[in-house]
Amino acid sequence: MLRFLARLLGLVLLAAGFVGLVVDGTRSIANGALSFTALGEVGYRLFGERYLLLQPTVEKVHPFLWKSIVLNLLLAPAALFAFMLGAVLLWLGRKPEQPIGYATRR
Repeated sequence: MLRFLARLLGLVLLAAGFVGLVVDGTRSIANGALSFTALGEVGYRLFGERYLLLQPTVEKVHPFLWKSIVLNLLLAPAALFAFMLGAVLLWLGRKPEQPIGYATRR
């Protein structure tokens, strides 16, 4: 059941990444310059004002985490992040390989 959910979420994220790539591509063509939707912008659109609580929460753990890791991650393209997370989930949800060379009972 978990493999099915991982594969389903992986496929949804791959589709969302493709849609984001198309939207960013059309926006780039229309503007005449390369532009992409940042992951932080998508997070703010999804979670609204609760998204703004992320910075103080992370800085309570350690200020270094916010400035060097989380902030750079939030500036990454959302389509690329969706593609990568979807690929990882599809990889985790794959069926186990059958052993070759000896008989197994199942």
